[in-house]
Amino acid sequence: MFTKILDFNIFNRDKNALMNYIENFEKVNIISGNPEVLFNGLNNLELKKNFKSESSIIIPDGVGTVIASKILRKPVKEKIAGIDIFREILIKANLEERSIYLLGSKEETIKKCVENIKNEFPKLKISGFHNGFFDLNNCSDIIEDVKSGNPWAVFVAMGSPRQEIFIEKIIGNSNVHIFMGVGGVFDIFAGELKRAPKWMISLGLEWLYRVAKEPFRIKRLMAIPKFLLLVLKYRNKQISV
Repeated sequence: MFTKILDFNIFNRDKNALMNYIENFEKVNIISGNPEVLFNGLNNLELKKNFKSESSIIIPDGVGTVIASKILRKPVKEKIAGIDIFREILIKANLEERSIYLLGSKEETIKKCVENIKNEFPKLKISGFHNGFFDLNNCSDIIEDVKSGNPWAVFVAMGSPRQEIFIEKIIGNSNVHIFMGVGGVFDIFAGELKRAPKWMISLGLEWLYRVAKEPFRIKRLMAIPKFLLLVLKYRNKQISV
């Protein structure tokens, strides 16, 4: 069910298996394990502890993570995109009339995202939302706002490692069932960005589409070769032992 990549266990089955698996948890933190996020986890003790927690599940969200699993000869079954899991959770929340809380992005973006989610999933409840522009070291009011709505799921779209740090602050003292850092997903649901065409997604080229649309992301791609180099060193070390 898991492939170990460096210090982290990565879920190695498909999307449907993941949705069934999280049913076993009273509280779960779904981590979109692309190379950038995992690289941050390797270099931040707080994040590493969070990623390795029994309540955390790391999904292979990124072609670099898929390649890493193949390098280690323990391939994951498929790339699981965070946006696809986000949608699956919304579908479930809608069917079961659950509530969610959205945190992150610009004020106008999150308002449009909330509006579009309400239109597409009219039976789910939105217990609250807040933009992502606040001081992580002074956010007790936001934490209390999230908790007061008693949501079933909380989605945080503030980029890595900022979103993971916020989740770490709240996960231990709330009754929320699902936490998930979702990066730029709100921008897509707000209609401000489009997702890559299906043919690019199927070929593992979604990253290329996003870089073409947002050139600033090219700097973040440097995490991929650094991460894969560590994986190669790890594999060679294992072989030589």
